[in-house]
Amino acid sequence: MNITANNSNRLALWAQAYFLLTLAVLAFGFYKAMTAPTEATMGNLYRVIFYHLPHTIPSFFFPYLNCVGAFAYLYLRNRNAERALMADAFAVASAEITVLFSSVGLATGSIWGRAAWGIWWAWDARMTTYLLLWLLYVSYVLLRRFSAPGHTAVLSAVLAIFAAIDIPICFMSIRWWRTQHPAPVFGGDGYFDKSMLPALMWNMAGWFLWGCFLLGLRYALERRRQRQTQAVGFDLMTSAETPEAA
Repeated sequence: MNITANNSNRLALWAQAYFLLTLAVLAFGFYKAMTAPTEATMGNLYRVIFYHLPHTIPSFFFPYLNCVGAFAYLYLRNRNAERALMADAFAVASAEITVLFSSVGLATGSIWGRAAWGIWWAWDARMTTYLLLWLLYVSYVLLRRFSAPGHTAVLSAVLAIFAAIDIPICFMSIRWWRTQHPAPVFGGDGYFDKSMLPALMWNMAGWFLWGCFLLGLRYALERRRQRQTQAVGFDLMTSAETPEAA
């Protein structure tokens, strides 16, 4: 018991240190974003990109973690029940982080589009496939919430594998089709000026660290919920098997 307590305390200290590091990087990223050179044509409006890109790019990464968790669950569910539950908890956590980051990506993109193009939304290839990505993972979260007990994990794992197909399509859409969305900012017509790169990179690092922190926190909460559910089920089974007193 002492060893377990010591491990828990050590993990808590590491989590606190990671959290403080994340806040420091985010604070410095905000400073760099506010002091970066003003863009020649868009003025200060372009600073939205320091929050749009750092949320949009990780929203292409976390779905693959969800897909890995889904595959692992399907493979382990009849081989190792405990590890299968761990994989399922990881899939749930990564899906919810995907919804969070893609929601911010959609919101900041719309704000930028309204000021830059005069419209909130354009049904071009990138924006449409990105909206589909958001809808797929919102559907995943809703499926976890409202599907019939006993089939939730399997159904959501299948949906996660299907949803992952949209990620490369969305990522490559601005290369495959003519679109209103800007060209890639790293190279090509949408080249990102080097003087603005430090602000972008610091914010990319900060928000990615934040996403990983939330992922770990949500995973821990889901594992706690699983253990509580198992404990309740065990108690019910035990009470049913215990003969009633004469």
